Amino acid sequence: MPRLSSVAAAPAPASAADTASRPKGEPQPAERFALAVDKSPIDGLGVFAAESIPARRKIGEMRGEIVPVREARRRIEGRRRIHVVEVTDKTAIDATKSDCALRHVNHSCAPNAVLRIRQGRAEFYAIRDIDPGEEICADYGESHHEGRLRCRCGAPNCKGRL
Repeated sequence: MPRLSSVAAAPAPASAADTASRPKGEPQPAERFALAVDKSPIDGLGVFAAESIPARRKIGEMRGEIVPVREARRRIEGRRRIHVVEVTDKTAIDATKSDCALRHVNHSCAPNAVLRIRQGRAEFYAIRDIDPGEEICADYGESHHEGRLRCRCGAPNCKGRL
């Protein structure tokens, strides 16, 4: 069950030349496109496209401390904003102290991105073309709020609660 939340601008992703010169086995950058973190009209901080992002492309992955799910749930107890995604039944990524821009992806009932859990990673993919300046949002689906938090996305099809 994925769980996440909504400071400075994130570093620009590596160019194709940087990727080609990266030693084998070195991890790819967390963000594949230029992103910026700024005040969000939805809630708190949000992550915004700093360049065009084509549909169906990987935007990047949320990185942070890998912790047991039990510890992650203890850490988020009573918090309104969280930066945690459960990636397996036993492990979670806690991006609370991470500088990863994607930890600021806010919820929307009309998302332009999707969160996919793949091989213990929390990856974001564009559902449609995303324009520069547009806030990147995903539908959180089931969250730790369990329907107690009012949704603020403002989408015409808003479900009303998270």
